[in-house]
Amino acid sequence: MKSSDLVSSFAEIAHAKDIDRETLQLIIQDVFRAMIRKHYGADDPEAFDIIFNPDNGDIQLLHVRTVVGNYDVEDPVTQITLKDAQAIDEDFEIDDEVAKELSLSDFGRRAVMTARQTFAQRIRDIEKEHMFEDYIDQVGEIVVGEVYQTRKGEMLVIHNKTELTMPRDEQIRRDRFRKGEMIRAVVKEVKRDAGGTPQVIISRADPLYMERLFEMEVPEIYDGIIEIKKIVREPGNRAKMFVHSTDDRVDPVGACVGMKGVRIHAVARELSNEGIDVIPWAPDKIEQIKRALAPAKPIRVTLQPGVGVDEDGNPRPPRAKVIVHPEEVSQAIGKGGINIRLASRLTEHEIDVYREIHSGEDDVDIEEFGDAFPDEVIARLKAIGCDSALSLLDLSVEELARRSGMTEEVAAKVRGVVEAEMNAGGV
Repeated sequence: MKSSDLVSSFAEIAHAKDIDRETLQLIIQDVFRAMIRKHYGADDPEAFDIIFNPDNGDIQLLHVRTVVGNYDVEDPVTQITLKDAQAIDEDFEIDDEVAKELSLSDFGRRAVMTARQTFAQRIRDIEKEHMFEDYIDQVGEIVVGEVYQTRKGEMLVIHNKTELTMPRDEQIRRDRFRKGEMIRAVVKEVKRDAGGTPQVIISRADPLYMERLFEMEVPEIYDGIIEIKKIVREPGNRAKMFVHSTDDRVDPVGACVGMKGVRIHAVARELSNEGIDVIPWAPDKIEQIKRALAPAKPIRVTLQPGVGVDEDGNPRPPRAKVIVHPEEVSQAIGKGGINIRLASRLTEHEIDVYREIHSGEDDVDIEEFGDAFPDEVIARLKAIGCDSALSLLDLSVEELARRSGMTEEVAAKVRGVVEAEMNAGGV
């Protein structure tokens, strides 16, 4: 095979991979220098010239050596004896430069195969870099791809001939996609694996995906008239979103909901009918907490600083003690505690909900249960605001365990004892 034939085959591959001419030239020069280095054990830039014409694919490999005395050769790669030089041309003299053109046959068949492999590897490296740069620019944007494969822990999606990954925790639990179906998701992250190959992580569970969907459905958000302050989600189940209008004439909630709910329903359908609470943002933290607990209407909110650190060593968030009407306790907490969990994350406060106790209502101080519970349990209950029997009974077992740090088994026993005593009419 001629050098030009090898270069032509390289050029065809580069064209198919959309590699520009300048990059192709650099790759070809690197490939041939690797061949020279392997064959001669050296790659002195002054000893070897690579002349490449990208217009017609012609390439010349020249081995340039300096003429020295017949017994003065110290480096055969850079020097040639006077006798050998004059065998090429009798006019050569000492200190002249002799340029000999090399052919692929001088390197051997194995070297040519190595050159092909080196070229292919360089093309793959460039493709990886192009892919990385392309998707880095798309982080936070929605892409549409075809489901290629569904696995237990992830879903693979093909987008522009590139494989994207959606891990299980980035999927909506109720989603059911089959191979060949089209899917929308947001590009969440682009990283490299141990081998340097880019990995594009896409998500339908990230709050940013909901934000981008609202941007598509609500022109006022896209134009910057309405600002999404924060979104928290339990994907496929329920979400809460703070919105704020920079124009007093525009109702941020009404704009997001749309006429007859058409805008918010379009977003909810894309999210497997996820329930979405759109809440007007307020600069005052107490007002934020009141609004975040909708549909409950808190009577009073008291803020308290966070105490201690969590299991990861991070400072605990500030707390908020919220008093609500007795009939609204379940609304404030929500089914399975979802309303209070989302409200806590939205406002960045650990929210504790308590029922309003009217004067004359039968209640018992929690310390009256000192004979039934250890001092540690009494202290834990008082620390979370359960300073009376009725305030404790307002909480489910799950909520009591979550707030106090007790196991659900212990919380169930504590609640059962209090409930039994109150039903019996005394302690």
